[in-house]
Amino acid sequence: MAYLHSRRGIVRGALASVLLVSALSGTAFAQQAKEKITFAAAMFSEAGRGDRAKAWVQKFNESQDKIEVEPIAIPFSSFANTVFTQMGGGGGPDLVRFDQIDYFAAVPSGRVLSLEGLIDPSQYKFIGPDKYLAVNGKRYGVIFDSTGYGLLYNKDIVKGAPPTTFEDFLKVAKETTGDGKYGYAYRATMAERAGFWQDVCNFVYGFGGRWSDAAGNLTVNSPEVIKGIEAYKAVYDLDVIPKGADAATYRRMFWEGKIAMNVDNGGVAAIFHQNSPNLPFAAAPSPFPTPAQGLIMTMLSINANTKHKDAAVTFLKWALEPENQQGLQKAMGTIVGTVTQYSAEDLAAQPWLTVYDKQVETAVPQLVMGLETKTPEIQQIVLESVLKVLQGGENPKDAMDAAQRLIERRVLRR
Repeated sequence: MAYLHSRRGIVRGALASVLLVSALSGTAFAQQAKEKITFAAAMFSEAGRGDRAKAWVQKFNESQDKIEVEPIAIPFSSFANTVFTQMGGGGGPDLVRFDQIDYFAAVPSGRVLSLEGLIDPSQYKFIGPDKYLAVNGKRYGVIFDSTGYGLLYNKDIVKGAPPTTFEDFLKVAKETTGDGKYGYAYRATMAERAGFWQDVCNFVYGFGGRWSDAAGNLTVNSPEVIKGIEAYKAVYDLDVIPKGADAATYRRMFWEGKIAMNVDNGGVAAIFHQNSPNLPFAAAPSPFPTPAQGLIMTMLSINANTKHKDAAVTFLKWALEPENQQGLQKAMGTIVGTVTQYSAEDLAAQPWLTVYDKQVETAVPQLVMGLETKTPEIQQIVLESVLKVLQGGENPKDAMDAAQRLIERRVLRR
């Protein structure tokens, strides 16, 4: 009998072991079955904002039992080259956060999926600049984050209301320059080429100019563009800027109380608030004849090579849900792809948010529309011509006429 009981115990133990192994195997299988997709973005490599963005992605992962998104951090300096090389080889991340130029390069080359039929635009209240994402009438991405430009000013230096006209702006800039302080700051060197372009765009757009017309024809020498360049030169000649200073330097000077005014993007306002919470600054529309200013935006797209299209679409739809858009706005500190509502606490701490919301509705991409992929080459020629005006004394009309001819011959091959 003792032998029989012993054998029964062995059988029961073996059976329990089999069941336990089976259960553990089932759990492991369930974990292995979770579909993993990758999401590449330069922001993930940034201190602070990158961590907040990863935490936002983690909220998606915690809400899902079948899909997991893995953030992939690639520094901005190598992002485009890395991602396009991977995509060209048939691989790459499933989801990509593109900047403007890279987005418009990826679409015509077939690197990203059309979202036609995958998301229903009528279900979302997209912000105004969303209209720029369509290529040949089709959508290939959604705005991930965005911001426009406005006038940031130090309330201790600029007494009373900020200037609303360009003439008043020049007057205030001159009056607030002296004793180690400057009335304004912008970029005017090729070492800061990308930022130099952004600053020039703000002046050109503010005076009604565009680099191309609605049909995509080059308009670098239009009367409105020339007015913008003349205004840029007027500020330069007034000796109210720290000439030669890069953006990092003059932005630091701003939060040190040494710069009175600066037209800059909403992300910079957030940085000022974080680095110097007691800085008495405010925001207002840029003091130009028209409200149009430059637009910074990044797009979230799906890699055409992905083997996980449904999972990628699931994440994209999750990202567009109102609650998750608000979470993204808090993580990024900028405007997101859909209209969001700010809490009273948000507006009390960051009153400039509503100013930038209004500015972004009339903002224009810092691209040569219709010639988006040619923008870097056109940008180089335009900025070299602007420097001739600023430093060489060349007439703005002559300089832009020459730029138009050079672009048509060298870039457009006409």
